[in-house]
Amino acid sequence: MFGLFKKKSEKEVLQEKYQKLSNESFKLSTTNRKLSDQKAYEAEEVMKQLEKLK
Repeated sequence: MFGLFKKKSEKEVLQEKYQKLSNESFKLSTTNRKLSDQKAYEAEEVMKQLEKLK
């Protein structure tokens, strides 16, 4: 209840973004390989940003 208005940290936001992009990439891998590769690349870039935070 008290965490309702708690702001997410930058790390949490990047982790969610990485997870979302990875899932999209996986789903697209069966229908559109080029778009899937693009999403995978974007996910890798987000992971690099996460690595910098550590």
